[in-house]
Amino acid sequence: MKLVSYDGPRPKDVIAKYGHCLELIPTDKRFNEISIGLYVKNSIFTVWSFSTNSGVEKRIEEIRGLLVSLGGMIPVPETHNQAKFECGLIHSRPVRFLLSQAVGKDPEYATNTAAMEIKDSKSNLIIKAEGFERDNTRHYQISASGEAKNPAMRLRMIIAGFSKYGEMDKMGDQEVAFECRLNHDELLRILLPYSRNVSSIETMMQAESMRGQMTTNTLGFSQT
Repeated sequence: MKLVSYDGPRPKDVIAKYGHCLELIPTDKRFNEISIGLYVKNSIFTVWSFSTNSGVEKRIEEIRGLLVSLGGMIPVPETHNQAKFECGLIHSRPVRFLLSQAVGKDPEYATNTAAMEIKDSKSNLIIKAEGFERDNTRHYQISASGEAKNPAMRLRMIIAGFSKYGEMDKMGDQEVAFECRLNHDELLRILLPYSRNVSSIETMMQAESMRGQMTTNTLGFSQT
């Protein structure tokens, strides 16, 4: 890795314009291993990189496109790098997972529209989420089917995972809802794999945070 001169916007300028950095992906393996940041200000998310690589603008536009298709965001008109949730909230923890998926997926990745279900990582249970409307609120019923040593306990842990990583509120024994109480089926799909394995995800997030802090020290200025 060689040091290169950099005459682009400085961190303080980017923060002033786009807000604080909500999440930083240290290495984009699909594009020259540059770092990708997601900034937020006034409920608008901005995908940004300090890289000066040729083609970086197109890559950022691809990532913004996946935030829209995978996460249910809406693009900000006349921009290539900005999006927001229609509800106007940030949903910061789910968005961290969403950005990771958006950077890691092929830009042509097709959004999954099948039933919201997944096999449990620690048992033979099938975990399923079903969305429905009640009292002007989008509820998600979480259920489990199949064989397990203690399915009720396992289901409680998975619901706790939705609360922890989705910042979702418990509305009943097996019901959760997002803070805004609106439909975020796309975010729910993103959260499904993470909710089933709380301890492993916590370790992963700590490791990602450490790598992000290390990258923040250079902010990509040494990337060619």
